[in-house]
Amino acid sequence: MIYFVIGGARSGKSGYAAKLAATLAKQQTAEVLNIATAQAFDDEMSDRIKKHQQDRPAHWQLAEVPLELTEYLTKVSQNKKVILIDCLTLWLNNQLFEKPAQNFETCFKQLSHILLSLSCDVILVANEVGLGVIPSGEISRKFVDEAGRLNQLMAQIAHDVVFMAAGLPLQLKGKPQ
Repeated sequence: MIYFVIGGARSGKSGYAAKLAATLAKQQTAEVLNIATAQAFDDEMSDRIKKHQQDRPAHWQLAEVPLELTEYLTKVSQNKKVILIDCLTLWLNNQLFEKPAQNFETCFKQLSHILLSLSCDVILVANEVGLGVIPSGEISRKFVDEAGRLNQLMAQIAHDVVFMAAGLPLQLKGKPQ
């Protein structure tokens, strides 16, 4: 099953997704594979990454995959796993700066195909960036546009979609957890 957890900055999405992963893993006697996409380009991001590391259970497997997410997912063993990907928005940011001329529609479709082919539960975390001010710069507008397209596709393929606001889960699709 694919779970999609989306919300604004500091909305509680990562915490909610981690609790969901732990619950699913316990129900299935499975391990959690946490796929982290963040890169520490500055001190503030380093601090955010450290906070996520401290909050993550020590027994979870960790894979740091800032760019080659689709390729990594094709190789990972799915046996007795719950996969938590946190977060798609940072992965997109990495893509924009590493491979800005790529065809993002193709990139997103490839990701959706591999996600749909997985036989384990997958939890996707992403930022909702379309509710704020329209950015004035070209790269920022491209980021917001591509994030919106990516989020729409992930919501479409997900079986369960939760929007986080002020730490509260709002069920958009599927059954409440």
